[in-house]
Amino acid sequence: MTDRVFPASKPPTATNGAPTPTGGALPPPPSVNGNGTANQKPKIYIPANRPVYRPQPYSRHHHHQTRPSCRRVCCCCCFWSILILLVLALMASIAATAVYVIYHPRPPLFSVPSLRIGRVNLTTSSDTSVSHLSSFFNFTLISVNPNQHLTFSYDHFAVAVKSVKSNEMLANGTVPGFFSGNGNKTSFRSVIATSTSARELDPEEARRLKSDLTRGARVGLEIEMRTKVKMQMGKLKSEGVEIKVTCGGFEGTVPKGKVPTVATSKQTKCKSDLSVKVWKWSL
Repeated sequence: MTDRVFPASKPPTATNGAPTPTGGALPPPPSVNGNGTANQKPKIYIPANRPVYRPQPYSRHHHHQTRPSCRRVCCCCCFWSILILLVLALMASIAATAVYVIYHPRPPLFSVPSLRIGRVNLTTSSDTSVSHLSSFFNFTLISVNPNQHLTFSYDHFAVAVKSVKSNEMLANGTVPGFFSGNGNKTSFRSVIATSTSARELDPEEARRLKSDLTRGARVGLEIEMRTKVKMQMGKLKSEGVEIKVTCGGFEGTVPKGKVPTVATSKQTKCKSDLSVKVWKWSL
């Protein structure tokens, strides 16, 4: 009968009490550094009460707070718009001042040295009580351009002869358009303003004219002309702007026959109103 060999219940131990690896081989001795101590990994100290990092969830309200508000955007837009307008206005005023200092532009001059009254007849029908006016005026118009760097190009003038007292129109006519160069003088002789014999007046207008055209009394007259003019100064050109020329101070009597009478005036110069707009100039 053979004997069976059973392994020991405990593995053999080394001399220092450490277990011996299988096969009977001893583990290699631990490495020693220069200080005579074994190389060991440093231990990291982690406190037990350290708070755990948790990432914050995405908040739409917080994201909207980072954007600029609509009120702030509107305020910025208004501020920059007003600032740009002020800068443009300042630049326009500086340019206008420079042009005025360099060129010294002046409005055109007009004068009417003579005015003749050929006919002013106001008739009223006895059966219909309808009044008709027939008139004829003849005057001389002189236009002067006092500028040396500014030219004027006029359209046709619409002429109206009015009574100063009642401001009623006695006659109308036209003056042809013309070009006025630098320092130019233009004269129009025998400008005719008339009223056709068929012009019918309403009763109130006829009553006012009857009081103005009393026989033997001197009638105050005024000539009013309107047109559009284009100006050019070097390469700068303007669109057609309105100009109103008023020649007043005339007094004359209504002729009794076919011989015309001459209206006199203490001042022959006319007043011209030229509405010039800076933004209507172009190159």
